[in-house]
Amino acid sequence: MSPQQIAIALWTLLVKEIKRFTRIWPQTLLPPSITMTMYFIIFGSLIGSRIGEMDGFGYMDFIVPGLIMMSVITNSYSNVASSFFSNKFQRSIEEMMVSPMPNWVILSGFVLGGMARGLGVGVIVTIVSLFFTRLSVAHPLLTIAVVVLTAALFSLGGFINALLADKFDDISIVPTFVLTPLTYLGGVFYSISLLPSFWQGVSLLNPILYMVNVFRYGFLGVSDIPVGWALAAILCFILVLFAIALWMLERGKGIRS
Repeated sequence: MSPQQIAIALWTLLVKEIKRFTRIWPQTLLPPSITMTMYFIIFGSLIGSRIGEMDGFGYMDFIVPGLIMMSVITNSYSNVASSFFSNKFQRSIEEMMVSPMPNWVILSGFVLGGMARGLGVGVIVTIVSLFFTRLSVAHPLLTIAVVVLTAALFSLGGFINALLADKFDDISIVPTFVLTPLTYLGGVFYSISLLPSFWQGVSLLNPILYMVNVFRYGFLGVSDIPVGWALAAILCFILVLFAIALWMLERGKGIRS
């Protein structure tokens, strides 16, 4: 395929993915905004007023970056996992596999679609947060970079989950038993400096902690971990997962029966 044909194929896949989740926006875009509103009310306003400050900031200001990142992570992951598995279930993915499209274009199209939904929900949650607090962004470029990279990382994770899944129930196992616990333990609602030294060390094994902290640093200018190391770790995770997903796709892992 020529570069122009590749661009058209990639754009077509991306538009298809965006139309898929925007067509059913009451199921894909509205629930996260309602859920995050409840978090802002319960944790930010009610509980936060009793907690006071965290790392020198009001509790509401402290948790907003983590809640935005949590919405980006869950929606990027779930969009690709459900979309690609639906294509597997309907056997339409086989048509893509036998088309002239390179496998990396197929992978990139689904990943970009997941990123679009994750970032879209992130924008919605950010707008909702403005009803509860005033946001200030200390490092705008870093903030944008880390949220885009995180959306890409978890879109790739959702793609691999969909490749490995044999039935619809399988695509909910990782979000329920892995992703959600890691997100809640990733410093969204607290600073790991409050933990005993042993549990601080354990927390450093949680990759979501690095993403949440870099994103919070972009907003507030504070982080529990070195920002440079965290960005390097995110980039390494992306490269590794992209290579794994592409390898699985090229060998038809989870597609050919």
